[in-house]
This record gives sequence, structure tokens and C-alpha cells, in this order.
Amino acid sequence: MARVCQVTGKTPVTGHKISFSNKKAKRRFLPNLQTKRFFLAEEDRWITLKLSTDAIRTINKNGLLTVVKELRAQGQKI
Repeated sequence: MARVCQVTGKTPVTGHKISFSNKKAKRRFLPNLQTKRFFLAEEDRWITLKLSTDAIRTINKNGLLTVVKELRAQGQKI
């Protein structure tokens, strides 16, 4: 399970690739993941997270400290 967002939990989903002739073939839709470093000022250290772009927007909106507190409450090691 390498392609999982650490904040939102987004994973790959399956669906069909549909050709012009309407033949259907299985494919995977991968989340848009980015590896990003953030400086956590309260602990005076850098943390690296694998995030979807939606999660990056969530961190910009709510703040890094609140997101990290929620992740630690869920039991993730950061």
C-alpha cells in the first residue's frame, strides 16, 4: 500500500479504460501524491509526508500543527 495519502487516506481506485469502439479494459486511477517536507516549528524539526494535493490544501487551510495532532491521535507515527 505505497500509494496512500497519509492525511486523507486516498488510495488507488479501479475502473475501466474505454476505447473509441467502447471496449472496456481494467485500469487503475492513482491519486495525485506528492512527497513534501514541512518544518514543524513547535518541535523545531522537518517532517516528510506523502500527501495528495487535496491534503496539501487542507494543511494550508487548517495549519500543519492541527493536522499533525489529528494524525498522532489516529496512531500514526510522525
